[in-house]
This record gives sequence, structure tokens and C-alpha cells, in this order.
Amino acid sequence: MSRLNVLNGRILSVAGFSFLFAYILSFLFEGQVLYSLLGLHEAEASGYILAAVVAHFAGLFSCGYLVKSPIAAKYTMLGGMGLCLIATIPFFFVSSTLWAIGLIVSGYASGCAVAAWGYFIKAFTPKNQRIKSCADVLIYSNIIMIAVNVVAINLSLIIGLTLSMLCLVAGMAFIWMLPTDTKNGWHEETESKPRSDIKKPLMLLCLFIFIITINSGLMYQVINPAFEHLTGLVSWYWAVPYIVALAVMRNLPVKAKRSRILYIGMAMIMGAFISFMLLGRNASDYLVVDTLMLGACGIFDLFWWSIIGEMLNYTENPVKVFGIGLSANVFGVLCGGVVGMAVTSIQLSSAEVAVIALTVVCVTLIMLPPLNSQLVMLLKNHAYLTAYDRMSETQQTDIIRQTKTLEELTGREQEVLEHILSGKSNREIARTLFISESTVKTHIRNIFSKYDVASRAELISTLLKNQSDS
Repeated sequence: MSRLNVLNGRILSVAGFSFLFAYILSFLFEGQVLYSLLGLHEAEASGYILAAVVAHFAGLFSCGYLVKSPIAAKYTMLGGMGLCLIATIPFFFVSSTLWAIGLIVSGYASGCAVAAWGYFIKAFTPKNQRIKSCADVLIYSNIIMIAVNVVAINLSLIIGLTLSMLCLVAGMAFIWMLPTDTKNGWHEETESKPRSDIKKPLMLLCLFIFIITINSGLMYQVINPAFEHLTGLVSWYWAVPYIVALAVMRNLPVKAKRSRILYIGMAMIMGAFISFMLLGRNASDYLVVDTLMLGACGIFDLFWWSIIGEMLNYTENPVKVFGIGLSANVFGVLCGGVVGMAVTSIQLSSAEVAVIALTVVCVTLIMLPPLNSQLVMLLKNHAYLTAYDRMSETQQTDIIRQTKTLEELTGREQEVLEHILSGKSNREIARTLFISESTVKTHIRNIFSKYDVASRAELISTLLKNQSDS
């Protein structure tokens, strides 16, 4: 029954989040419904868009400092979507100050709701399946967005806006049915102990996300306006390459070298901007540029969404990690948008825009090797812990005994080491051994020194290397 409840929890959380994200993509976050409404009422688009994106970033970044329990996460998602629903109502009427207020309120509320979903992907999706859950929500939300866009552009803008709001209603219904306690299927196996090793790779990942998504901001402000005359084609084809890339990445074999595909994604971004520079502005040119650009976006989005999803096992507050990780994406789009506005205002040529974009790609190429190294150390640490936990006590003892140290461990250090390898935090080790946490930290520093390592990940890697070599 527990497995069935977990499966139902995954389905409900993916469905609820997909509808929430479809609203964000079709309306709030530079969506075609919002752009069309602003154009219809001849409103200044840049100010409204900037307000919505900044508010969304603030919601993503701050939510983890406010929401620290599953029940709080559930009601944050419900409350956030409810606020978005109310704040979108003024857009059925002529433009006014209420539009700006509505975008700020819905931007912040939706950011909090997205961050709060971190609890539910951790709870209801096993760690080795999170890439599929992330792919699913991105694919489904974009399919729904395409449907809303087609209706809004080709049938009725008001009906399109109504469908965007109905997405919120559907999302709230699915999230309302989610359990938030172990009796109703809360997936305890995904609850992990905090790891101090998460900070450096998370910071490096956020920096990588921020830099690479500057090109997404350029896309919104420079590439998209150049093809705005192709209204019908853009309304349905815009996200198709993105969805295809996500589907391909989702269904790759487990052992596939996904890191190599990131280089393909970078080449696609370069190809998109070079094509934009060399080609014209007709339908066939749009198909080339959009296919390359959005295909690359699909590759990178699933990369960092799934990596952030895996990182949730290393924190007691998944809302904070999930929100901060995705806020780096929004901040990159925001900064890229500002660069795009500047590029447009001074009327740089497409060749100069391409040079800016290629410079961004070169910076991310330099960052990729150290980022990969940090992520491998972090995520393999977790895999090693699982492998160690499955060994018999004799095998565990043999590994520790066979590994050479610069100086012999004391009896207490050996006890601390065993608890480290069992996945316990410093606080839990202190509680188990009836010593203070500062004493545990002293023992750990001594252990690191005797094994000539700098972190838990490196320590575990060193120890288990003996298992693989024997």
C-alpha cells in the first residue's frame, strides 16, 4: 500500500506542478498570452515583464527561508496558486496600475509555489527517478502551454487567458490531494541526512546556470522579436524542439554519458546565434534558429533540474535548495533580458549579438570541467554510502583495515569513521557516542588528516577504492 501511495503522490505532484508551470510559461514568465495582452492595450511591455520576472526570482530565492515543513510546502503551493488566480483577474479589463500589482503579486506567489514543490519531488520520487519526474513536468507543462498559446493567438485572447487561469485551478486540485505525512504515503526513504559538501557544488552549479541562461534572456529580447511577424507558426512550434530534446534526454539509458550531451547543447546555442546572424527572417529561417536554440534549452534545463533534484537528498530543507537552484536560472534570464534591452536600444547588429552569445558559451565551456568534477564527487558520495551500507560488517571492517593511513586511527576515531560511512550527520554521531558535536568535528578533522583527504566525499572515495581494486 505504501508503494501505491508513493506512486499516487508522484502522479499528483507531477500533475499539479505541470499545470502551475503551464500557467507561468503561457502567461506570467514572458508568456505569449501576456505579451499579446500588452500589445493589444498598447502597454509598455518591458516594465511589466521586468516586474514579473524580478518578483518571481524573489519568490524562488526567499521561499526556503520561510517554508520548512511538508504541510507548509503544501499550503504554500495552494496559497501561491490562489493568489496568482486572483492577481490575474485584472487582465480581463483595460490596463491599469492593477496590472503591475497583479504581476508582482503573482510573480512572487508563483516563485514560492515552484520552490515549495522541492518537498514533493524529494518525497514521492526516488533519487534515481528524479530526472524522469523533472522531464515529465517540463514536457507536460510545455504541451499545455502550446495548447493555451494556440487558442490565445488563433482563436481568442480572452479564452487563452481563461485557460491559463484554469491551469491554476487544476493544479490546486491535484496539490490538495497530496498526502503530507508518513501514514498517508510520505516516502521516508528519500529523507536524507544533511551534507556540508553540498554548498560548493550548488554554488558552482548556480553560477553555471546563471551564465548559460543569459543567452535565454537574449533569445527573449533579441531573437523572438525578430520573428514576431510569424505569429501562427510561433504559437505552436515555439516549444516543440524543447519538448523533443527533453523526451530524448529522459529516455537515454542510465549509463549514457549525459555530460557529453552538454557540449552538444553548447554547440547548438552557438549554431542558433550564428544562424540568426547569417539567415533571414522567414519561416524556414525561424525553424532553424528555434530548433537549435530551444533544443539546447531542453538539454540544459533538464540537466540542472535533475541535478538539483538529486541534491535534495543532501539537505533537510529541499525548498531552499530547489528554490535557490531555479532562481539562478531566472536571474540569468533577467540579466540576459537587460543585456538584450540594451542591445536593442543601441541597435547592435545581429553579428555583434552573436559575439556576445558566443562569449557566454566560451565562459560556460571553461566552467564545465570543474562543475562536473564537483557534481561527481557529491553524487558519487551518496552512491558510495549506499554501497557501503549494503556490505556485511566484516566487509566494512576489512575496507577500513586495508586502507593505509598516514597515522593509525584511535579507537574513538574508528567509531566516528564507521558512523560517517553509515551516513550519519555530526549531530547524530555526537548523540550516538554521547560526546559533543565540536568533539565529533575534531575527530573528523583528525581522520581527514590521517587519510590525507579534504572532505567526506573524498574520504569515502578513498576507502571504497580498495573495494573496487580488490
